[in-house]
Amino acid sequence: MRDVIGTNNGEIRLLVVEDDGIIAFDIVTRLGELGYADVAVAATGADAIRQAEQMRPHLVFMDITLKGDMDGIEAAEVIRDRFGIPVVYVTAHSDPSVRGRAMATSPVGYVLKPFTTGDLICAIRCALRSV
Repeated sequence: MRDVIGTNNGEIRLLVVEDDGIIAFDIVTRLGELGYADVAVAATGADAIRQAEQMRPHLVFMDITLKGDMDGIEAAEVIRDRFGIPVVYVTAHSDPSVRGRAMATSPVGYVLKPFTTGDLICAIRCALRSV
């Protein structure tokens, strides 16, 4: 399967950071149906940073609310600053203060839950064009 930007989806590495196993499974399943086979999952901010360092994904899908000492915004900031990897927030947070804090990390997208497969496609295409 080829993406609209001409890249083989199977060559794109993605990291999904989501502490709800059902939602993580849903995102990974949808990405797999789109031809993205190299998808890792992290459930905490610290795990996301470790996996980002090891796998060097092309894009991170980040939930804002995570279990552990670090929320998704903090993890996204570290991933962006340390590795230069773009982040798309996939979250239920629409509160202006949370959204403002998230936007300060310069994400390449912000997808509200519940999301559609089309939302994921749009986020990937926009993100990969920006790098």
